[in-house]
Amino acid sequence: MTEMRDIVIVGGGPVGSVLALALQASNVNVTVLEARAKDAAHSDKRALALSYGSRIILEQLGVWSQLEKKATAINTIHISQKGSLGRAKLDAKEHKQSALGYVLAYGDLSAALDEALSQQPEVQVLYEAVATKIQPNTDVATVTFNRENAEQSLTAQLAVLADGGRSLETIEGMTRETKEYGHDALVSKVKCELPHQNIAYERFTAMGPVALLPNGARDFSLVWTAERGKVDQLLALNDEQFLESLHHHFGDRLGRFLHVEKRLSFPLKMASLKPTFAPHLVVIGNAAQTMHPVAGQGFNVGLRDASSLAALINKELINQTAEPLGSNRMLEQYHAVRSKDTKRGLMFTDFLVNVFSNDIVGVSAGRAAALGLLDILKPVKSHLVSKMSFGK
Repeated sequence: MTEMRDIVIVGGGPVGSVLALALQASNVNVTVLEARAKDAAHSDKRALALSYGSRIILEQLGVWSQLEKKATAINTIHISQKGSLGRAKLDAKEHKQSALGYVLAYGDLSAALDEALSQQPEVQVLYEAVATKIQPNTDVATVTFNRENAEQSLTAQLAVLADGGRSLETIEGMTRETKEYGHDALVSKVKCELPHQNIAYERFTAMGPVALLPNGARDFSLVWTAERGKVDQLLALNDEQFLESLHHHFGDRLGRFLHVEKRLSFPLKMASLKPTFAPHLVVIGNAAQTMHPVAGQGFNVGLRDASSLAALINKELINQTAEPLGSNRMLEQYHAVRSKDTKRGLMFTDFLVNVFSNDIVGVSAGRAAALGLLDILKPVKSHLVSKMSFGK
């Protein structure tokens, strides 16, 4: 017999976990299906760039107090272009925020969220549960998954796919539109001669944009995006050669680069699912939209998806509307709330890729001029900070 739950969330990463926690305001029973083993994510050292708005979401859930000492605040963002005087600085104090964002290890965030979930009696987390099918129907959705070498299923008033699209690449009735950039992101962690002073750097170079995010006392998380062939060249260098190349393109602001950890790369693309909902099924986070990391938007958009969906469900249940959980009207309302943010995020990052990853002379000169203008146009800076922090 198939067990019935109010809500089944496929994906126990940060987006799915935030949704499960936020739903406890209305006391719905929730099952989270997580493909990885229990605690497996806690050792994940990948760096996440959290926006100021994401910090507020985590504060509201009561988990930020466990993370604040482990996170590195970004108080200033310095944007420049190699070979040009044009530059711009964004400062948290100027925009009346305690920080523009934070850098935090994925594992630390996962551990804090898992601890919070373990204290919620209405939340059931099934680890090593790999979803194989979600079937939306007129009244419920059925989620089929493999666990303990057996096929199992759950029925829910609402199924939420929040696993980044890893388990279910295709969903009946939904189409994924993908734009391949032909670029890869090289990621690593580097140690510098000088302390970072809580400044993040975005440097546009002939080898592609270099992002350095403060992560520890003198360490930076590095994201270097470039054409695939150029990234392959950077990966082929030994550590000493790579650090020399990074210094050549970045400059002397941080002194010498002293050490680099293991370098990894992954392909970059923009993708969006259409539509993102069906009767009693909704797709959120990276499973619904995948963004280029140039502006650090994707992860934070996913958290806003989770927070907005939970707020809508809580409101509907508290007001005891006649509509069942997961009805088309409810999901259409969610789509209306979130579509502007996600569309703006996709367009914003795509624009930045086309303009700031382009080394054509005319584009490069215009970019330098734009950076100079950005630094003196306060309304534009305020809009950019609001977009980065809250998606508005």
